Amino acid sequence: METDTADIYSPAPAERPTWPAVRNGLSHKCPKCGEGGLYEKYLTLRTECPSCGEDLSHARADDGPAYLSILLTAKVMGTLQLVVYEQWQPEPWLLALTFCIGVTVMALALLPRFKGMIVGIQWAKRMHGF
Repeated sequence: METDTADIYSPAPAERPTWPAVRNGLSHKCPKCGEGGLYEKYLTLRTECPSCGEDLSHARADDGPAYLSILLTAKVMGTLQLVVYEQWQPEPWLLALTFCIGVTVMALALLPRFKGMIVGIQWAKRMHGF
């Protein structure tokens, strides 16, 4: 079996800056240009950037954003709930109601940011066809 020496010695694709892509993803912008919006709807990615035309159809965030969102929300809100209970000892129904609303709002706010972050990392590392 012959190997093509041109494939072995061809230059690797240029590095893409990771942190600007992550920052753009966290702010719901295209990881390449930072101008175009990343989403059509709440979590529906655009197929391409409206500003620079970058193909975003290859992005596959899967369960990563949900996992990170739940992990951070549980840590922050669980610790905060313990502190609130120890300091003020509110009624159980008030504590439950307040933290149910807080957990829901925090998780829903973090979900698109973490998805954008993962898309930014995938774009910078040329994963999934980027």
